Amino acid sequence: MCGIVGLFLKDKALEPKLGAMLSEMLVSLSDRGPDSAGIAIYGAPSGNEAKITIQSAKPEHDFRGLEADLAKAIGAPVKIAVKSTHAVVRTEPAKIDQAREAIQALRPDIRIMGAGDVVEIYKEVGLPEAVVDRFDVRTMTGTHGIGHTRMATESAVTTMGAHPFSTGADQCLVHNGSLSNHNNVRRELIREGMKFETENDTEVAAAYLSSQMAHGKNLGEALEGTLSDLDGFFTFVVGTKNGFGVVRDPIACKPAVMAETDQYVAFGSEYRALTKLPGIDNARVWEPEPATVYFWEH
Repeated sequence: MCGIVGLFLKDKALEPKLGAMLSEMLVSLSDRGPDSAGIAIYGAPSGNEAKITIQSAKPEHDFRGLEADLAKAIGAPVKIAVKSTHAVVRTEPAKIDQAREAIQALRPDIRIMGAGDVVEIYKEVGLPEAVVDRFDVRTMTGTHGIGHTRMATESAVTTMGAHPFSTGADQCLVHNGSLSNHNNVRRELIREGMKFETENDTEVAAAYLSSQMAHGKNLGEALEGTLSDLDGFFTFVVGTKNGFGVVRDPIACKPAVMAETDQYVAFGSEYRALTKLPGIDNARVWEPEPATVYFWEH
């Protein structure tokens, strides 16, 4: 079943409240997915730092001494902020790929959740309330974000199987539905050089969009491609560094509702996810049309 949410802020005055607003939206949909939950938050760019969000099942072991070891390995300053089982690694943008490789070499059990200039991704097994509290998401600030609470149907209940999935810099995706041709698409993407961490069909959808954008398409054009290239039932909510997009398959059997005001654009699997947003009573509220792409950019 799954529950998905998204929030794209137009009003900078709301940016300090992004984490709190998005958390409230996701927690309201807890009964749609008891297995795992996750949130991606897009913060303000620093200009001189890039970030990698990492996860470990043994954080006390894997994160101990990593800051110094990683700085030595890449020959550049590194800062690491630990949040429970996750940590955010900050370093020079030019060193980000080298840092990813060094992390995997230095601590093979660490998993990379996502990387880029602005995105941070937190996801774990458990209900949204537990995930939100564990990572102190309510205090986070930013411009936009997406979230997911999962009821697993086609792959294992693990941290890596939780959404959002990130397969490109500052790109991530959450999904309600099931893809029928994900194995074929995965094979095609592997031939292009894409790498996969799980057997989850949503990771394939995320990688498909990353591949399309790597070939020069913008988010809207990449989302259009899903309608012809991906088979199955799906609602996708996608985040990029500057953008936020939504698309439903041509049958659109998965529930979805959107709202827009002068302050924000919001998405929820059900209207109850939107009820506590400011000005919702005066918002334009609609059900996104089947086979129609919606996207906004800063």
